[in-house]
Amino acid sequence: MQFIIHSRDKNSSARKGVLITDHGTIETPVFMPIGTTGGVKAVHFRELDETIGAQIILGNTYHLFIRPGMEVIREAGGLHAFNGWKKPILTDSGGYQVFSLSDRRKISEEGVKFHSHIDGAKHLFTPENVIDVQRIIGGDIMMAFDECVAHPCEHKEAKKSVELTHRWLTRCINRFQETSSLYHHYQTFFPIVQGSTFKDLRIHSAEFIAEQNAEGNAIGGLSVGEPAEEMYGMTEVVCSILPEDKPRYLMGVGMPHNILESIALGIDMFDCVIPTRNGRNGMLFTKEGIINIKNKKWEKDFSPLDDLDNFASKDYSKAFLRHMLLSNEILGCQIASVHNLCFYHWMMKEARKKIADGNFAAWKNIMVKKVMTRL
Repeated sequence: MQFIIHSRDKNSSARKGVLITDHGTIETPVFMPIGTTGGVKAVHFRELDETIGAQIILGNTYHLFIRPGMEVIREAGGLHAFNGWKKPILTDSGGYQVFSLSDRRKISEEGVKFHSHIDGAKHLFTPENVIDVQRIIGGDIMMAFDECVAHPCEHKEAKKSVELTHRWLTRCINRFQETSSLYHHYQTFFPIVQGSTFKDLRIHSAEFIAEQNAEGNAIGGLSVGEPAEEMYGMTEVVCSILPEDKPRYLMGVGMPHNILESIALGIDMFDCVIPTRNGRNGMLFTKEGIINIKNKKWEKDFSPLDDLDNFASKDYSKAFLRHMLLSNEILGCQIASVHNLCFYHWMMKEARKKIADGNFAAWKNIMVKKVMTRL
């Protein structure tokens, strides 16, 4: 994998670059739609590619491990062959999903024992077998197995979690180095910085992760309920330590204004369920602000969803989408999901352009106010 920085903003730490993988080149900063079980909910891959312009998607190790299972994916020839997506895929490690199963899991030095949310079956994730599972899935970018603590938490708890995450990381790296891709394409591996909202722990973790000299690095454990300013503060601290010449991935972020502010801090990669999940529930992101399309004020608004160059935003009116969602029609979920993803990818494309032009910071300040406006 190669990461090349082409441009830097004059008044922030934003940078524009490319990430080169065997399944294609990714322009950064980039937003990755979530394909939890191998597909992005309510969106065809043809729409993801040709309409939305997605460059990479994220597959969830926990969910794919539970269903359809590794035997099916291995026999298919990996996730690319199984789901038909020809571009890059990033797989998370399942750590966050296990974290969210607080009533169904037990953490130890060995790993995490948990019960499936599908049938209650018992499973064990260890740093080693999570690497093995990600080899079988075949993502271009694999993530370390880490522990994510809840917010708020005590410093003592966060410190214990960071140290466990670092010990697990060493085991992940050893397993990664002694195994190889099963499908003849290159896979890379990103470690994850943890530390909750404690500056000393974030510095300690970022320094440890930087020492591993991986091809890219991630920041986890943010956007889990802490105030936005704390998230930005931790991100800034970590970005000042992680290598300049490696891509930085802020996991699970987020709302458009969170993404824009984080790009300004030096983040290159983002993922979140917000555009699709919130879209299915009636929240639309537009150039002028946020719309709750289920509100009665849109009942007779026959104007397009937004001024974006795609069929979902141009061909359907606010009134019709409102009607579809209130009627629980699947088409409503499809329209809203495609529109929101188109908005996110438009925003990232504009961000890259503004960075190249050297005026990202000024544009970002204007856009943050707009995207936070409730219409």
